[in-house]
Amino acid sequence: MMTARRQLHLGAFMRPAAIHTGAWRYPGADPRANFSLEQMRRSIRRLEEAKFDAFFMADHLALLNMPMAALQRSHTVTSFEPLTLLSALAMETDRIGLVATASTTFDAPYHIARRFASLDQISGGRAGWNVVTTANPDAALNFGHEIQMEHDERYGLAREFVDVVTGLWDSFADDAFVRDQESGIFVDPSRIHVLDHKGALLDVRGPLNIARPPQGWPVIVQAGASPAGCQLAAETAEVVFGAPPSIEAARSYYADLRARMAAIGRGPDTLRYLPGAFVIVAPTKEEAIQRRAELDSLVHYDSGIGSLNSMLGYDVSGFDPDGPLPEIPETNSGRSQRERMVNLARDKGLTIRELAQAAGSYGGVAFVGTPDSIADEMQEWLESEACDGFNVMFPWLPGGLDDVVDLLIPELQRRELFRRDYQGATLRDHLGLHRPPNRFFPEPR
Repeated sequence: MMTARRQLHLGAFMRPAAIHTGAWRYPGADPRANFSLEQMRRSIRRLEEAKFDAFFMADHLALLNMPMAALQRSHTVTSFEPLTLLSALAMETDRIGLVATASTTFDAPYHIARRFASLDQISGGRAGWNVVTTANPDAALNFGHEIQMEHDERYGLAREFVDVVTGLWDSFADDAFVRDQESGIFVDPSRIHVLDHKGALLDVRGPLNIARPPQGWPVIVQAGASPAGCQLAAETAEVVFGAPPSIEAARSYYADLRARMAAIGRGPDTLRYLPGAFVIVAPTKEEAIQRRAELDSLVHYDSGIGSLNSMLGYDVSGFDPDGPLPEIPETNSGRSQRERMVNLARDKGLTIRELAQAAGSYGGVAFVGTPDSIADEMQEWLESEACDGFNVMFPWLPGGLDDVVDLLIPELQRRELFRRDYQGATLRDHLGLHRPPNRFFPEPR
């Protein structure tokens, strides 16, 4: 008996527009894309036509997270609140998943549970929650905190937070709503659970005032790469987004993640690993390389150094730009991006200026080439167990996204490495993830 060929899962990483700091300046790019509902509508329609698994909406909770010299050059200086945007885009689409970023450090579990349950209901089961702990100290100031919470404390809070949110999603049994017009009974009280959570960091009574989401739980996404982040992912995540520097690093990370899952009795098929991949595709290799070079040339040093400082959690702008990266002390900021930049500087001998260029132009995995060559690379990653697919980052909008949809996706489909049509209606269907049972009401009566 032949087994079906393993296929890629593809998310679209949107911030909500392109992550590259030169993207808005590229010839033909829409400089208003990051705050244009029409451009977002166009983008998600094209992504759904291409059968992408999900539209992945990144987020930030501070404006002043970089010096003004860098801020004045940033096309992501303002952007939509993720759940508001995705609720609007749910009305434009029928199948593509809708993943929003929301912080466990600066929000309440009841708010998060309610908003994502609503998005899942509105979209017919297409919501996903990207769990972040928010490392930016400027964000702390926007929520009344003089200093940022310690790194490991943030992850401890996140772990309890996820337990509370999923418990709230399980407040109602699937058959709780009787809606018997003749008897006048709308809901069966015996099928409602009061969470009454009293934990180390959180007290939440419940129940949630929204019916259980169509997916049971919206898909839980996580992106931490520190030991604490990896453990949180192993215990809670169903999709892990990462930024490995190479296929070898991705393979090692994924193996570590699966070992952590096995240690707590969790099966490997309950999680999908989708590293970020910056993709520039063109009819010829030379044209793709030229596009990348032109795009990178649009990164101003002020912008690049601002991005680098943000990633490092440490200001290196006072050091010689053409000298080596100094020793970077431990800070309260996110560790995965800092380690990625430090390792890049060490492994390639980059100066601060060169590292700033990489930070502003995305220094992670990039596939630059023809549809055939990029499909070869993606196939190698998939078949060597370095990933289950990719969170694709587009170089600019709309043209860079259109190139992926029009050139790369047909080649992946020709090789049977990517779906030609959706086989289900929910994000869990697309990802091949089971619907979690209700922990309080194991099965309908």
